[in-house]
Amino acid sequence: MARDYNKVILIGRLARDPLVSYTPSKMKVARFTIACGRQWKDKNTGEIRSQADFITCVAWTYLAEVLEKYTSKGKQLMVEGRLSVRDFDDPKTGTHKWITEVVAENIILLGSPAQGAQHQNFSLPQDEANVWAQPQQPQPSNDFGSLRGEVGFDDAFPLDFSQLDGDTNDSSANTGEVEIPF
Repeated sequence: MARDYNKVILIGRLARDPLVSYTPSKMKVARFTIACGRQWKDKNTGEIRSQADFITCVAWTYLAEVLEKYTSKGKQLMVEGRLSVRDFDDPKTGTHKWITEVVAENIILLGSPAQGAQHQNFSLPQDEANVWAQPQQPQPSNDFGSLRGEVGFDDAFPLDFSQLDGDTNDSSANTGEVEIPF
C-alpha cells in the first residue's frame, strides 16, 4: 500500500463572501477564495516585495454553514484540508476544463482579540459517512493545534515520571526535577 499524504494548511483572508448553494441532493456547499500573502526582500534593490496568492476552496455540509453564518469578506481564517484536482466538460463552451481546489476538513476562525473575536475551531467528524447521511450542528472547540481526535492519537503518555528513581547524590534531586533516561 502506498504511503501518500495530501494535506494543505492555509492562513489568509477571505477575498469575497462565501458563495453558498445546494447540490441536487440538498447538500450545502460553500465555495470561497482565500488570499494568502507573502513577503520577501529583493536581492537586487533591498526593497521589501509582497505578493498574494488567491486559492479556491470548497467546504461541505456544516462547514459550509459555519462559513455562511460567521464569515464575510476580509475575515481571517485557517483552512486545513486536502488538495483536489477534477475535470469536467463545460457545456457552455464545449471545452474540457480542470479545477484545482482545497477541500476543507477543518476551519479555524481567526481574528484580533481587540475586535472581540474568538478563535473557533470547526472540524468534520471522524466518520464522514455520518456527515453525508445527517447534517450536524457545528461543534466549536477551544483545543487549538491538538492532535486529540486524530486517527492513531494515543493520549496515554508511555512514561510515568512518578516511578522514576532519582539519584539522591545528583543536584537535580534537590530541585525536585527528574532526569529522563532517554
